[in-house]
Amino acid sequence: MAANNSAKSAIRKAGLFYFVWVMFSYCTGGPFGLEDMVTTSGPGLTLIYLLVIPLFWSIPVSLVSAELTTAMPVEGGFYRWARAGFGDLWGFLAGWWNWCASFLLGAAYAVQFSDYLGFYLPWLTGWRHYLISLLIVALITWINVRGIEAVGKFATALEIFILMPVLVLVVMGFAKWKHNPFVPVVPPHQPLYNVFGVGLALGLWLYSGYEQCSTVAEEVENPRRTYPLALAIVVPLSIAVYFLPTIASLAALGNWQQWHTRYFSDAAQLVGGPWLGSWMTVAAMVTNLSLLNATVLTSTRMPFAMAEDGYLPAALTGKHPRFGTPWIAIIASGAIYGGLAMHSLTQLITIYSWLRVATTVLTVLAAWQLRRKMPELPRSFVVPGGMLGLISAVLAVIVMSAVALLGSDRYGLRWGPVALAAGPLVYWMLGRRSSRGGPPNVAASNELSASSRVRS
Repeated sequence: MAANNSAKSAIRKAGLFYFVWVMFSYCTGGPFGLEDMVTTSGPGLTLIYLLVIPLFWSIPVSLVSAELTTAMPVEGGFYRWARAGFGDLWGFLAGWWNWCASFLLGAAYAVQFSDYLGFYLPWLTGWRHYLISLLIVALITWINVRGIEAVGKFATALEIFILMPVLVLVVMGFAKWKHNPFVPVVPPHQPLYNVFGVGLALGLWLYSGYEQCSTVAEEVENPRRTYPLALAIVVPLSIAVYFLPTIASLAALGNWQQWHTRYFSDAAQLVGGPWLGSWMTVAAMVTNLSLLNATVLTSTRMPFAMAEDGYLPAALTGKHPRFGTPWIAIIASGAIYGGLAMHSLTQLITIYSWLRVATTVLTVLAAWQLRRKMPELPRSFVVPGGMLGLISAVLAVIVMSAVALLGSDRYGLRWGPVALAAGPLVYWMLGRRSSRGGPPNVAASNELSASSRVRS
């Protein structure tokens, strides 16, 4: 116990400034990834989606996450919320689905970084391509072992670099406004399924993950205050980073039919010249570093928390004697990322969407359940509107989740349910229905609040 307390005291916690950039890195990173929505759904509907989807998706999730973090700011975040609300099985599923999803996502970011680098180094193929991906995973793993403060500083530097060319593109694009960016609203002669379903599913993907940083609540200074403030900053910042460069590029160029993956680099070159296009390409490459950095931070606390509760090997609870981080869990996850980085993960990302959506739905349902089950928990922030406001937020997320899953491609519709069904099977195989540690109930939560483990 003394060693564990010593490890906790060694943690250098992140303040609001650095935590904002960590959260933004995970949830957004940059505008890259939305380009295909323009040709699929049309420029007008894309811009509408970018403004409207947050009202029914990211904002409700953010409000719920803020309430739950102020009520129960514990390591493991939404995993422990789901477990406190619904018991061992559903808590396990929230953690297991999320951890498995992170393998696909983290490896994909490493591969995409190497892909971008391959534009400048054509010889970067085969084992060389994999070696670069492996080195990137190793670098990010090392930074994460050093703690959330190091991760936050790195994330801040990366995001400032990423957003600078985006800001230049926005200013120059608006200065060269020649076209109506909302015309046409939808592309002509396209099936309604592609126009509305696929674009909406992509929009939900862009605005996902606002509950994920709850997993590091114990590593944030004054989480009951910091987490809601960070969400209040990051959500509008994310909307601006998606919407402004899109509308500026469409207004300046009007060539919505030519938009494709990585088109922001082309748009920057057409608006500002080769120098801005090259800068934007490098920013897109660096975005994958930023996303991987935040993914490793937020996802590796999941196996640590689950190991504390007896679901996974106890070795994963080991904390670094100097930095106080769950370094065994970080290195174990990094090794899996590195192993998967030798594969092409384009199709597996559709499976990630199913796992991500399932975790989000469990999170918002946990907020409703804990309002009923533990009304006496101190909540310095609550979803506005009382129980009716909370139910509205929960229903909005559930409806949008159903639309997103039905909008999956055939591969996702086939294998996404299989990935979800594997969770209960693993739970049964582990045989941990009566696990050690237990979920943080009312008494435990009050004890945490009064102890040095959670400082509010």
